[in-house]
Parts: sequence; structure tokens; C-alpha cells
Amino acid sequence: MFVGHLAVALAAKRTTPAVPLGTAVAAAFGLDLLWPIFLLLGFESVRIHPGDTAFTHLSFDSYPWSHSLAAVVGWSILAGCAMRVAHRSLRVCAIVGGLVLSHWILDFLTHRPDLPLWPGGPVVGLGLWYSIPGTLIVEGGLLAACLWIYVRGSAPRDRTGRWALVALVALTLLIWSSQPWSPPPPSSEAVAWGALILWLLPPWARWIDQHRRG
Repeated sequence: MFVGHLAVALAAKRTTPAVPLGTAVAAAFGLDLLWPIFLLLGFESVRIHPGDTAFTHLSFDSYPWSHSLAAVVGWSILAGCAMRVAHRSLRVCAIVGGLVLSHWILDFLTHRPDLPLWPGGPVVGLGLWYSIPGTLIVEGGLLAACLWIYVRGSAPRDRTGRWALVALVALTLLIWSSQPWSPPPPSSEAVAWGALILWLLPPWARWIDQHRRG
């Protein structure tokens, strides 16, 4: 899943305004922020496999440290503890930890069975990516609903607050919706380097937060 992670970050900001939007986006995308680093370090691997599912050309052969359920629970606890240092609110800590965990839950819906329960353990996944229309409807609908919730509860302070949000949503939608029709990437290294662009999302979200109320 991709825009679904942005969706839950926006909803979390609306339900718990004390959570900075940049932090919410970093937590929701957290596993995908770690993944390209682990690829480049050789800890995990991905293979270019056109038609692996209808929605992606990638075969996620091994990602136990970023995407196994056991590891994700650990990352969730770590994120929650880190927020405890910065915030006294247990609710904020729980929301941030929950956002990290939500990434695995949403990926479980979309991935074919390739998500390990623990490193070396059995793999699971419901395979929504086998259906392009299904993916567009379910994930697109989730983003639409959560974006509506967020916009209803916040207002731009200026033009930046409006158009920076529009640009963020438009870019993530473009990257996501173009996947089935894009040519396969040239190599797994190119995938890893390209995925590092996701590190721009948390500061972008923080910038939006500074220019919106609520």
C-alpha cells in the first residue's frame, strides 16, 4: 500500500491534533523509510519481476527486518518510546506507535503472501494487488475518506497551507496510480535509490502543518 499510509497519517492528525503531521507521516511510512536503506546495506532484497502482481513489478523476496510482523511490533514500541521522551502524552505515544503498526496491517491487505510473521517465519498477505480496480477503489477510497476527515478539521493559514497539501496528495497519487503502467525499474539498486525519495515526505508534511490550523 502507498497512499493508504498517507491516509492514516492524516486521520491520526485529525483525531489527535497534538501529533505533529510530520511525525505522523514518518510513522505511517516508517517501514518504507527503512526498507531502501536495508536494501542498500544488503540486509534485505527485492527482485524485478514484471507481472508479480497486477499492481507492481516487484517481488519482495526478503524483508524480515523492515516488514516482518515481529520486527514491526518492535519498531512500533521503539517509536512509541521515542515519542515518550518528546511528549508526556501517552495518547500521542500510542498513536505514533499504532501508526507504525498500521503500515504492516495495510500492507497485509495489498501484498500477495510475502510478508513474514517473523524473520524466517511463514509469509502472509491477502493479495489486493492482484486486482488493479480493487486496489484503486479500496486504497483510493481510504485516502479520500481520511483526506476529507483531515480537511474538515483543519484550515490553511495561508496559500502555502492549501497548496502544499494539494501538491503532496497529487504527487503521492501520481506515484501510486502510475505503478501498474510504468515500465519495470532497471535494477533492484535503482528501486532502493528511488525509494529514498520517501524521506522527503515527513519534512513536507511538517511544512504543511506549520501553515494550517487544527
